[in-house]
Amino acid sequence: MTAFLLYILIIGIPSVGGAKFSVNLQCEHLVNPLGIDVKHPRFSWQLQTDHKGARQTSFTIDIRTDTASNEHKALWHIHQNSSEQILVYNGKPLKPFTKYYWQVTIWDENGKKTIPTPASFETGMMQQNNWQGDWITDKKDVNIQAAPYFRKIFNVSKKIVSARAYISVAGLYELFINGQRTGDHVLDPMYTRFDRRNLYVTYDVTTQLQQGNNSIGVLLGNGWYNLQSTAVWYFDKAPWRARPSFCMDLRITYNDGSVETISTDKSWKTALGPIIFNSIYTGEHVDANKEIEGWNNPGFDDNNWKQVIITGVPSSNITAQAFYPIRDVENICPVSYTKYNDTDYVYDLGRNIVGVNKIQLTGIPSTVIKLKHGERLYQNGHVDISNIDVHHRPTDNTDPFATDIYTLKGSTTNETFRPAFNYKGFQYVEVTSNKPINLNKGNLTGIVMHSEVPTAGHISSSNPVINKLWEATNNSYLSNLFGYPTDCPQREKNGWTADAHLAIETGLYNFDSITIYEKWLADLRDEQNSNGMLPAIIPSSGWGYEHYNTVDWLSALIIIPWELYQFYGDSKALADNYRNMKRYIDHLDETHPKGLIPEGLGDREAIKSHADVELTSTAYYYNDVVILAKAAKLLGKREDEKRYGQLAKKIKEAFNRKFYHQETQSYGSGSQTENSAALHWGLVPDNLKSGVAASLAKSATQDSLHFDIGVLGSKTLLNALSENGYADLAYQLATKETYPSYGYWMKQGMTTLPENWNMQSSLNHIFFGEISAWFYKGLGGINIDEKKPGFKHILLRPHIVTGLDNFQSDHESPYGMISSGWKTSNNIVTYTTTVPPNTTADLQLDVHGKTVKIIRLGSGTYSWKFRSSAGEVVPEQSEIYN
Repeated sequence: MTAFLLYILIIGIPSVGGAKFSVNLQCEHLVNPLGIDVKHPRFSWQLQTDHKGARQTSFTIDIRTDTASNEHKALWHIHQNSSEQILVYNGKPLKPFTKYYWQVTIWDENGKKTIPTPASFETGMMQQNNWQGDWITDKKDVNIQAAPYFRKIFNVSKKIVSARAYISVAGLYELFINGQRTGDHVLDPMYTRFDRRNLYVTYDVTTQLQQGNNSIGVLLGNGWYNLQSTAVWYFDKAPWRARPSFCMDLRITYNDGSVETISTDKSWKTALGPIIFNSIYTGEHVDANKEIEGWNNPGFDDNNWKQVIITGVPSSNITAQAFYPIRDVENICPVSYTKYNDTDYVYDLGRNIVGVNKIQLTGIPSTVIKLKHGERLYQNGHVDISNIDVHHRPTDNTDPFATDIYTLKGSTTNETFRPAFNYKGFQYVEVTSNKPINLNKGNLTGIVMHSEVPTAGHISSSNPVINKLWEATNNSYLSNLFGYPTDCPQREKNGWTADAHLAIETGLYNFDSITIYEKWLADLRDEQNSNGMLPAIIPSSGWGYEHYNTVDWLSALIIIPWELYQFYGDSKALADNYRNMKRYIDHLDETHPKGLIPEGLGDREAIKSHADVELTSTAYYYNDVVILAKAAKLLGKREDEKRYGQLAKKIKEAFNRKFYHQETQSYGSGSQTENSAALHWGLVPDNLKSGVAASLAKSATQDSLHFDIGVLGSKTLLNALSENGYADLAYQLATKETYPSYGYWMKQGMTTLPENWNMQSSLNHIFFGEISAWFYKGLGGINIDEKKPGFKHILLRPHIVTGLDNFQSDHESPYGMISSGWKTSNNIVTYTTTVPPNTTADLQLDVHGKTVKIIRLGSGTYSWKFRSSAGEVVPEQSEIYN
């Protein structure tokens, strides 16, 4: 390709001056976290300024237990001459139950100092032996369906300075103090392998307490701990299964310096209430006639309540839930509703969402209301769940799938029902009753729920297909983020390993999700067998250790820690999981000494072609070993680096001997997935890349520019094309609107991504979600330099493609916002980029297939103009200067 000299036009951006300040101070990738157990927490920050070329030359961090700015009184004071913006604490041991204040001071390239910005973090239990409470439960069998309620009365006679509630639950819970619900989390605590690790949550409840009598109320749900629904995954037979239980310490600090802890013990009382059945998998049933008015208030008469029993600890590993929680994030009003008769109504929320519904209504006493949730309608307009109930194996008709049941007590005022311990994936809700009810469009509200991770990216363009696809992919990603990455939110809710690694870049370009992934990686460590193998779904009750756990799926153990390091420049995930990664690769090496992996689930959901499973599995194996060798080098493990580097070489040679065909310059049968996998995962020798890329482009132009790929090909195809000179072709494939294509899904009104091209299964999957990451990489050109990860150095490789008049991509990196976009008008292309402070970038523009020379950029905002006509790309002479 022809190289053109790039001329610079800087427009509308101050070249000097501007304020400098540190922002986004985070501890453990959270803002002012409450209740962490980490002995060596990580601190990170950003430098924001409009000064071009701004960079940090040194910094100071002070940590203390008060807000006074005196470094001599600091618990830890450190000064480093460094441009890095992440630091691991290495001072005196941190104490439990302690609030620490920290501030960072930054010096820039001119020796100017920022104004320190204080932040805080608070430690939790830190050690298991700091718990004072017992684990308590009621005396019921696991098959008793009604949810247990618990309460405790205590007296406060002194002035309170602070109060913290620490609660760990085997199951799910809602916590109340003096009748008020504590916190805004839902579905706490997050799902783990309960017999190996349990999570606890910390709350600041200072303002909820009062002088005199106080009450604590706890309502327990089953969650995945005591799943009573039956399905093919056998969670009802999980080895941890038991009646929900919990442990709680309410730690109160008084103004005289004394500390009192109100803990779970035999003095607590329990009863059953209106939640007569709850299942995280199917639905929730509530009988309002069993409501216990005021059960969580101090003045409630609990003489008829029973004494609790003390039970065993579910596991010996109880750790802080220090990551973004699940919350209610949006209320959705129906766009329409249909009344079939006075006992049957269907609501359309207008888009596929995940969460629950809140319904408000009146009716005859003991009227039974059923809310059936689905993604589709039958031709007659009623809700169709046949695409999502396929794995449900009910033993009777008392637990209908995706259905909530509410029995009215018959009040003259509106009764409100909203499930506490369940979520579903749906667009349509069918409300039926056994007695007449009168509903209108305003009676029902959809509540969107997911792990509330901060937004980290945005895409917009002149092509509506791109915009809709980006939104649909985000919807599917968040729909499948509930404290762990899942495959679908309605049919399974399982932590399938392939879904997680296929969508990891999409997740990290769009959302600040590191805390969720670090939690899930701990789940992987909990599940790994001594021989290195893992199940296909994580967490697992034991299902998936003998099938579906092939390398193309289990590569999540290797890929996700690496991508976290790439996106954040934080090596903790690699260090934490290195032994597990190594154990798994050693197992593969032992069982497949020739370097080829014949087993795999392969390119599932492909349309016509059948990619060689041995080829795709070996490609993932190679990539995993390459990553392990890089991790070994990063962590200073030289012998491992050498060993796995040699293993990677062996795999690559075996792969090329078996699958490369010189006569066709292609791999395997020459399918889109096979050639793109070889290119994308780095298995093609440099001297063969152009030929293989040409073969890939040829196969991609067949069938009128349609995909012939499954989920593995969706990860590699567009990337392989745009990275090897065929960005225009990749764009045409990505935005095609006839079947099979992403655009076809959008034309059919999809607001999430289906599981397969023909849309006959789940309509909310993240399997095909790489498309969103490709928007950032293949069009916007925002790429990571793995030698300087965390976007410390950015590889800007935008592709200005034919047919797209404007495009904008923005990503909030650890150093600040990276922007890359262009506009085209009258053959004039204007490209604009922003490089955040304390970083650099190499820019190489690809304008309609013509490559522009690479230049180095410091921080700042830049703009260039080009004239594109007659197949040439030249600087616009009237608008440039040297």
